[in-house]
Amino acid sequence: MRIGIIGAGHIGSTLARHFAGIGHDVALANSRGPETLTELVAGIGGPLRAVSAEEAARFGQVVVVSIPYGHIRDLPAAQLRDKVVIDTCNYYPQRDGHEPDLDDDSTTSSEKVRALTDSNLVKAFNAIAWEVLRDRGRPKGDPARLGIPISGDDEEAVAVVAGLIRDIGFDPVNAGHLGGGGRKHQPDTDGYLVELSAHELDARLHKS
Repeated sequence: MRIGIIGAGHIGSTLARHFAGIGHDVALANSRGPETLTELVAGIGGPLRAVSAEEAARFGQVVVVSIPYGHIRDLPAAQLRDKVVIDTCNYYPQRDGHEPDLDDDSTTSSEKVRALTDSNLVKAFNAIAWEVLRDRGRPKGDPARLGIPISGDDEEAVAVVAGLIRDIGFDPVNAGHLGGGGRKHQPDTDGYLVELSAHELDARLHKS
């Protein structure tokens, strides 16, 4: 699979390492230009190259967006239209600036990213600490394997992202649709930054 990653911070670079490590073709971008990623790309190795954000968006059959939420308007929205987009972003008002419709919970950050990009957006990897994502992948059936919450409205897109989660050593746990499900693994919720098995996480996300 061709995977574009926009954002080379902790989550973006960790996903680049995982995806390239299992043989996917990965194009990684940041806000400062591909020349600033030379050392990182060399350190990861494999089928990975540094590109611009526009190139990553065009290249990927799946595109990971892993930038501070406050910078989403810098995304190459036209190139992301109709793509499977994985949104790892979280809204932190103290960092990103207050947005009234997020503060009053009338919508969610992922719904706003989807509206901006007109993409088949799936929320995932936003509720796991990057060190856990880096170090805690386990083979299928391992009792120490952790669950990762995922939410989205497009069933095919959710299935694609769920497959990638499995491939890097975790179990996807479907939280539901992008709005209602995504609210269950935003910051300050019971599904955020927890280290639970898929069964335990599913029970927590779907408790009555």
